[in-house]
Amino acid sequence: MVTAKAQIYDVIQQLAQPDEEFLNRFHIDVVDIGRTFNTQENDWYEITLSDGSLARYPQWFHPQRTAQGGWNVRNSRGSEIAIMLSGMPFFDQTRFPYSDGYPADFKNLPAAMAQVHWAALAHSPWDHSSDPDFWQKLRENAIALRSQTDRALMMVCGCNLFEWGTFLRRIDNFLMDLVLDALQVERLLDALLEIHLSTLQKVCAAVGDVADVIRFGDDLGTDTGPFMAPAIYQKFFKPRHTQLCDYVKKNSQMHTFLHSCGSIYELLPDLIEAGFEIINPVQTSSRNMEPERLKQQFGKDICFWEEAVTLVRF
Repeated sequence: MVTAKAQIYDVIQQLAQPDEEFLNRFHIDVVDIGRTFNTQENDWYEITLSDGSLARYPQWFHPQRTAQGGWNVRNSRGSEIAIMLSGMPFFDQTRFPYSDGYPADFKNLPAAMAQVHWAALAHSPWDHSSDPDFWQKLRENAIALRSQTDRALMMVCGCNLFEWGTFLRRIDNFLMDLVLDALQVERLLDALLEIHLSTLQKVCAAVGDVADVIRFGDDLGTDTGPFMAPAIYQKFFKPRHTQLCDYVKKNSQMHTFLHSCGSIYELLPDLIEAGFEIINPVQTSSRNMEPERLKQQFGKDICFWEEAVTLVRF
């Protein structure tokens, strides 16, 4: 009998957690602290993926099969929050809490964020964040992992700003808001920043002296250029990214890493000034993202971290 081996730890993007054999074979020099959670056999169950291959999902994730051959995910209230159509390789967001407009205040922002599949279906370690001993366990696991490997340890923290605007408002609305409704954008970003800084405080206290890298996320680029002009980034996001990076550097030993897909060449000077030390995934197929160009102009100021395997310093 063939049994599933691959653990789909990131159920939204359908990403498998690489096992030790893979890490060794490809000389991977960084590991995610999140891999220290969901380590028991009964934390997983077997599933047949859309291509017919076997894998395992975490026990907390139980999508529903649709009549059309796809899958959907509903929250505790029965509202659909994500769907994976037949043949799709990922779950797409279907619920946008602020699509009809911004609320009068953001007292219920955490509840609105919880309706978004990126929060509701968060991968490890954040799928355990509601556990009463989560922060203690996170520290214990990080210390144990530190003693077991000479690889660098990464802590994934997110702290997305632009992306959370698109998750809540929907991307078409939020892109227009950046030009037409600056006041509401500022209100939302300030509320998000408050939440992110509160999370960072706990992260730095728990693993700031153990982890080597903290990973933020904000996909700022398309294939042909940034989602926004540099002036808009400078107005809305750079000051807040700076606050996040400053907090980490003042309260931990961790290096600041930004995951941002697409062509972000025009934003790199500002990202460097904001305090990011590492950029990933370096999407070299996008406009102006040729390695030679990046090396020549920014190689002395930032580390370019290729997506899957290699940490490259120019």
